[in-house]
Amino acid sequence: MRLIRRGKVKDIYELDDDSKSILFHFSDRVSAYDVKMATPIPRKGEVLCKFAEFWFNELGTPNHMLRIQGKDKMIVKKLAMIPMECIVRGYFYGSFSDRYKDHLGKDLPEDYRPTLAGKLPCPIFDPTTKSEDHDEPINKEQAISKGLVSKSEYEFLENTSISLYEKMATIVEKAGFIIADVKFEFGRDETGNIVLGDSLGPDEYRLWLRTGYSPGRIQEAYDKQLLRDWLIKIGFKAEIDRLAKEGGKPEPPAVAPEIVAELSRRYILAYEQITGKIL
Repeated sequence: MRLIRRGKVKDIYELDDDSKSILFHFSDRVSAYDVKMATPIPRKGEVLCKFAEFWFNELGTPNHMLRIQGKDKMIVKKLAMIPMECIVRGYFYGSFSDRYKDHLGKDLPEDYRPTLAGKLPCPIFDPTTKSEDHDEPINKEQAISKGLVSKSEYEFLENTSISLYEKMATIVEKAGFIIADVKFEFGRDETGNIVLGDSLGPDEYRLWLRTGYSPGRIQEAYDKQLLRDWLIKIGFKAEIDRLAKEGGKPEPPAVAPEIVAELSRRYILAYEQITGKIL
């Protein structure tokens, strides 16, 4: 195998005997705020790989998965990836809460009164550009004018993404969770058809326990939001924002052992409760 790319959390390899497929190796690395942390999260790669397998099988939509290899590797079809991250938001949270006024009169009613972590009147398609450094929000007109997608492709991605989010929301609700938002990625296969690609797991969505859900406050996260919150607490997020103005990035801190252990525990618990399978 030949390493094609080492990403923030997964490595991609070209297979020696198959020019139409590639191998994803889901590592235990973790990133937050576009910074790769120096501390691995035990069993994270295994959870991400098996969660992706679960969702690709469960959602019943065309995707690029071919088979699982070992605990943390997946063989997938090569795709020409669409350079747009298809984000669907079901709750008023995260970066969306800073930008919600942009959606008034378009996706949200004028009389909408937001509550932190409150459920939105309907799921909202909120795509971004796709970048190794920093993704930026993009609307339909911008996506089309930049040549990222055609009008019909944008509408297909919007409708498909919202439909997939609603399916995921129903599945996790039965397991006692809320999925607040999710990021999908799509690509074109060798026939030109658009199919679901990349992966689906706690790095691609916010997950909350229903029993602890309470609008109006920060929610207990069963995804990497736990790490984000810790980085805010220790001042690292403020340092990221400060250096971003100068075009730089800070060196990542060593993640506290208690955060590492708890993040690993929550990833495993979420997988086991939602899938009904034991790791």
